[in-house]
Amino acid sequence: MNTALIRLLQLVSPTLPIGAYSYSQGLEWAVESGAVNNEDDARQWIGDCLTFGVARFEAIYLTHMIAAWEASDTERLVKLDAEFIASRETLELRSETLQMGYSMAKLLHDLPGFPAEVLAEFTARSFPLAWSCAAAHWKIPADEAIAAYLWAWLENQVMAAIKAVPLGQTAGQRLLLNLGERLPELAKKVAVEPLESSANFLPMFAINSSLHETQYSRIFRS
Repeated sequence: MNTALIRLLQLVSPTLPIGAYSYSQGLEWAVESGAVNNEDDARQWIGDCLTFGVARFEAIYLTHMIAAWEASDTERLVKLDAEFIASRETLELRSETLQMGYSMAKLLHDLPGFPAEVLAEFTARSFPLAWSCAAAHWKIPADEAIAAYLWAWLENQVMAAIKAVPLGQTAGQRLLLNLGERLPELAKKVAVEPLESSANFLPMFAINSSLHETQYSRIFRS
């Protein structure tokens, strides 16, 4: 068995101590507002965010970051990181990527054998920057890394829906089974997309994130 596969499983594990479980990325407000009330609603909402948001923008930046790490192109990494952070439309989304990026970088620093200095020179670290650093260092094939990154996001969103809607555990597994079928094709497409094709135009996603900032009662940080 390939060691890279084990490292990939480690990166996407829910036990990775970076705080991903504490974010819903506006899904909690979608539930509060009545836009997401049941399993079908959750499938539609999460599926649209996956296809037209995360895969269309975040995963493309992740792909180019992995390539830049492999090429030791620090100048390009700084540029990609700054652009990605600037793309976060709300305070919550910006705080989320910076917190998870910081936590990921700290974790890597504390892991034996990981060259801590590779992330030290970045004043701000988005989550894709730190995650792609680990993927490149552990020599995880880019296409597998992309699919796994999308899976980790999807699993976190489904877990948020299970808590917030709420849904049963079996409903959550149906969502993962159904939406997970999209990942191979999305990852294949993302792997060859030029950076210029990326787009994060998902208005309701950004609006829900903004409204979640002042939601009276909530269990998620974003």
